[in-house]
Amino acid sequence: MDWVRNSLAAALCCVAVQTQALQLTLPTTARQTASRDSALDQVAVPVAPFYNGALKTERSEGAVTRRAYRIPASGMTPLQLVAPMRAQIAAAGYDILLDCDDDICGGFDFRFAIEVLPAPNMYVNIRDYQFISARHPETKAIITLLASAAAGAGYLQITQVAKGLAGAVQPTAVVPTASAPEVRAPGPAGDLETQLLNTGSIVLRTLDFAVGTTTLSEGSSAELSALATLLQARPGLQVAVVGHTDTVGGLETNISVSRARARAVRSALINTYGADGDQIEAEGMGYLSPLASNLTAEGREANRRVEVIVVREDK
Repeated sequence: MDWVRNSLAAALCCVAVQTQALQLTLPTTARQTASRDSALDQVAVPVAPFYNGALKTERSEGAVTRRAYRIPASGMTPLQLVAPMRAQIAAAGYDILLDCDDDICGGFDFRFAIEVLPAPNMYVNIRDYQFISARHPETKAIITLLASAAAGAGYLQITQVAKGLAGAVQPTAVVPTASAPEVRAPGPAGDLETQLLNTGSIVLRTLDFAVGTTTLSEGSSAELSALATLLQARPGLQVAVVGHTDTVGGLETNISVSRARARAVRSALINTYGADGDQIEAEGMGYLSPLASNLTAEGREANRRVEVIVVREDK
């Protein structure tokens, strides 16, 4: 693992996330997408993998900070993301309580038994994530890291519990903050371009698929026209079109449907609007990355979507 740590360390500089408990150095491209602070709160800290229908946790009380970050990068694995920070945690004298990947942690069961900031601010691929929890032996401060990856980006959640500092923790992030993408239908072309380039993703809300099919309805789309215009104006820009579904039906079926819908959008961009296919990937996530609860009709409607994600821009 030395080569992973060395190669990633070379890409880091002194950009710190500051709390009373511990400062971590993040990649310079990290952008904060969400935060939630509590002057006094309790956190269930996982200390063992999910096993036999239960997750073993320890309760920790104090001032709690929660932060989510998006790190644009192509091919970055969750392990590459957390390895340098694991070294920083150990160097600060923390004892590792749990250090596991998706298979060892418990996959789906572990992911949905822990506290995670809501999507799209924090994305977790249940088949590809890393988790670390640690405690300082003297101060009893707690830190947990959760890392995952999607097309073109890594996602990181950092939770810290500062013991005995209730009301005193006022963390300041030196990492530039990016607004979380809104779930809305975009306006004119410039509106789509601004949101996509500034936040890294946008939901295409005006697309119309026939019920139960993967066929994109005929007719012009201002969104697709605007996206194609953007791609033509920036030939080095690479994007991924990602389909999503609600939880009705099995996972494999939903992944297949979401992928087919993403490919239909890609085909329309190329064949109808003149976009370059080399700039566009297409993939499907099924129901693995919800925007809202699938327990309500409104939530399921929000989760049935096609999203465009910026992968990179080649200069």
